[in-house]
Amino acid sequence: MLIIDSKDCENIDKALKKYKKKFEKSKILLQLRDRQAFTKPSVRRRKEVLKAVYKEQVSAGKFD
Repeated sequence: MLIIDSKDCENIDKALKKYKKKFEKSKILLQLRDRQAFTKPSVRRRKEVLKAVYKEQVSAGKFD
């Protein structure tokens, strides 16, 4: 549960902005999307390896 401390003189928009930032930092939405469908551990590992290879190639300048 996310708790936002708001002062009496604080605007509701500022409190909502704080809530949104805290929500994004907690990565709750990513966890929910990940739990919607089961992915096998081997598939998950393969995806991570391919992502790492791609990042390495981009940093080496092979892709533009």
